[in-house]
Amino acid sequence: MAYELEHHFIRTNGITLHVVQCGPAQGPLVVLLHGFPEFWYGWRHQIKALADAGYRVWAPDQRGYNLSDKPRRVSDYRIDQLGADILGLLDAAGQQVAYVIGHDWGAAVTWWLAANHPERLKRVAILNVPHPAVLGQALSRPTRQLRKSWYIFFFQLPWLPEQLFRRNQYRFGRGSLRGTSRPGTFTSEDLKQYVAAWSQPGALTGMINWYRAAFRNARRVGKIGRITVPVRLLWGRQDAFLEPQLAALSVGLCDNAELTYFDQATHWLHQEEPAAINKLLLEFLAAEPVASLLNPTA
Repeated sequence: MAYELEHHFIRTNGITLHVVQCGPAQGPLVVLLHGFPEFWYGWRHQIKALADAGYRVWAPDQRGYNLSDKPRRVSDYRIDQLGADILGLLDAAGQQVAYVIGHDWGAAVTWWLAANHPERLKRVAILNVPHPAVLGQALSRPTRQLRKSWYIFFFQLPWLPEQLFRRNQYRFGRGSLRGTSRPGTFTSEDLKQYVAAWSQPGALTGMINWYRAAFRNARRVGKIGRITVPVRLLWGRQDAFLEPQLAALSVGLCDNAELTYFDQATHWLHQEEPAAINKLLLEFLAAEPVASLLNPTA
């Protein structure tokens, strides 16, 4: 059965998020969390695959992005606020527990949820972002990773990052996608969708404020402890932003984790290798059969 994409606006944690939904209404809930500089569209290759497998998929534009609310203060983008947004979505869906899959900044939110609210999660999948404590250690000393993370420090400047991102019809943003991915990953039509999202009033500042808030609260972000819920970690070795060994170090902070490297994939592995990624995600989720989740008394 083919399911249509549904566009909803959901109140959560004092704001409204635009959420694309798909799949059977009574299916187990899977929440897909995008990163920078994306929006729900970054999961276009996963949404229908998960829905067709029987899951109810919610893919929000996280706060500051695309059609969702964009609070003005930097402090509104602290990791605990970002995590509370997702907990509110679970409540709005009427679900005590859900599967959460995150990429980039969405993965950082997923790590936070897994550490602080494991009782709300069945399993989590993480794409190309290390455990926050691992990343914090890598950024605390002069390493190759620190050099790769130059943009984090640039984003701390007021207004200038937004101006650079916007100039020449969002050349910086388009280049951040095409210049760090395999050729053909992002089509011209894809980039039109991204430019439309970036052009939403207040979006650029909202997106970049995630970095500003994290930098100002680095100790809080890095204090996340061991992860007890099952974790599936998927990692493209050709990531231009993050070193591959960070993934292996992250596994060491999890009680139950599996790691799969994609040797030829980049940071955008779910868009470069959608068939392989979808297969691994579905296998991971199906470790607890869908039928038993649809009918817990079965």
